[in-house]
Amino acid sequence: MVGGTQKAKSAVGDGEDVVYGFGDTVLGSVLVALSSQGVCALLFGEQEKKLTRDVRALYPLAQLAPTETLDPALAAARDLAEQPWRAFPLPLDIRGTEFQRRVWSALCDIAPGTTVSYAEVAQRIGAPKSLRAVAGACAANRLAIVIPCHRVLRLNGSLSGYRWGRERKLRLIEMEKGALVAR
Repeated sequence: MVGGTQKAKSAVGDGEDVVYGFGDTVLGSVLVALSSQGVCALLFGEQEKKLTRDVRALYPLAQLAPTETLDPALAAARDLAEQPWRAFPLPLDIRGTEFQRRVWSALCDIAPGTTVSYAEVAQRIGAPKSLRAVAGACAANRLAIVIPCHRVLRLNGSLSGYRWGRERKLRLIEMEKGALVAR
């Protein structure tokens, strides 16, 4: 999901077009942003103004424009919020450092309904002493649920922070575990 043929990028080039739109999900308001390569941001929040500021901060050099024509992307985000164990069906534009991409790839390998510690993720990527950097990569994730950073907990198994709110993280974990039991 994170690897593949996608080119590693860390910033949007000057003048690149990024369109975005808002929708409602079972997890609250969502902003979905698309570049010419695919979905480049899926952010949760409570206020459209704050989500707009967040996407502008992520892509400061881009030509950002709201649009009403993101129905397929918003529908995919809504479906993923309802069933976070499913694969996201749209092309992605994943931007980050090589280290972040390694972490995000490891996160995508965590089975739905299970959780791991930051230390375990660090072990999986071959950087066992990089717990803080792993946590930083999780915090830098621009694709909520698509890259499942909600599946990472503290070493003692307790809930840690989550860019989109601890309550949302707990709900995602519970939804996935409930679906696992129901299968």
